[in-house]
Amino acid sequence: MQNAQVTAGGARIRWVEIPGGDGRTRVYLHGLGASSGPYFTASAVHPLLAGSRSLLMDMLGFGISDRPTDFDYTLEAHADAIAVALRAADAYATDVVAHSMGGSVAIVLAARHPELVARLVLIDANLDPVAPDRQRPGSSGIAAYTEEEFLGQGMAEVRDRVGPHWWSTMRLSGSEALYRSAVHLARGTTPTMREQLLELKIPRTYLRPEGDGPLPDEDGLVEGGVRVVPVPGCEHNIMLDNPEAFVKETARALGLG
Repeated sequence: MQNAQVTAGGARIRWVEIPGGDGRTRVYLHGLGASSGPYFTASAVHPLLAGSRSLLMDMLGFGISDRPTDFDYTLEAHADAIAVALRAADAYATDVVAHSMGGSVAIVLAARHPELVARLVLIDANLDPVAPDRQRPGSSGIAAYTEEEFLGQGMAEVRDRVGPHWWSTMRLSGSEALYRSAVHLARGTTPTMREQLLELKIPRTYLRPEGDGPLPDEDGLVEGGVRVVPVPGCEHNIMLDNPEAFVKETARALGLG
């Protein structure tokens, strides 16, 4: 396990590093309430993707990384903290493979720190703001609480709503980190994540569940140079639901297949 101090207060981001000798570095970023190891290890060592140095990185507040309570957990703050960790790891011009909230953070990372990102593979990432709604899972449901409510009974209510699979990693999150990250993910960025994605000049691929149908303004993304790929036989966790298709499409997006 590797680590780097990423805040003035001493908080550290940690990651699992898988060596590779092809000269490329690949960074995997998890979604809200998740951890990169459980979600990406099998894909990272698959024959189609093995060979590159791979960093399975946990964002501040999640998984094996520190959970500072004085961090604001905006998408920009997450991106800047990851940038510090990547520089400490001497990881430049990386291929970033990122799921859900991690995809949103990856877009901001590429926009704010372009020397660190050469290609993006986004996995059902959030591109637009969403309205808080306590009955919905994910960032929208968490953002419908106040922080005081969430730190009180809200965390237990979310646990009961999301079920044991997601909770297995969500329980590793700092409560403040989970809440604030959800609020800022639901609120989005200015410009929006979609707008920032369209401004990037690097290869960009967006993987979405085929059963969900087209993304909002999917044609606009395609016209803007984003390759949108419907993946069959999966829901939101594409890498877990259909791992073979996920690896195949990710390898294709990275010029490996």
